[in-house]
Amino acid sequence: MKKEIIICRCQDITEQEIIEAIKKYEVLSVNEIKKITRAGMGHCQGKTCRKLIEMIIKRETGELVDDKPVFRPPSKSIPLYQVEESEETFQEVIKRGRGGHSD
Repeated sequence: MKKEIIICRCQDITEQEIIEAIKKYEVLSVNEIKKITRAGMGHCQGKTCRKLIEMIIKRETGELVDDKPVFRPPSKSIPLYQVEESEETFQEVIKRGRGGHSD
């Protein structure tokens, strides 16, 4: 049995999954791989796997990867009591807008 090589440890994405996405969807960028497989969307935000994914794309397609990384801050859990103690209602947070930031 062939052992799968894990490329993205945060999301447990294998080299084979990335190769299949490249072939099936004709992917030419890390950001496209990210959207299809979730590789690079874990806690490290691609710091450990991005270069590996770029190398796989170049090897499989012969194309150089030339896209800017898209990073998102990882979500942070908060204790339930902080939500419970909040004076704002869920509807008020929704009204304020996405991400809970006021205008």
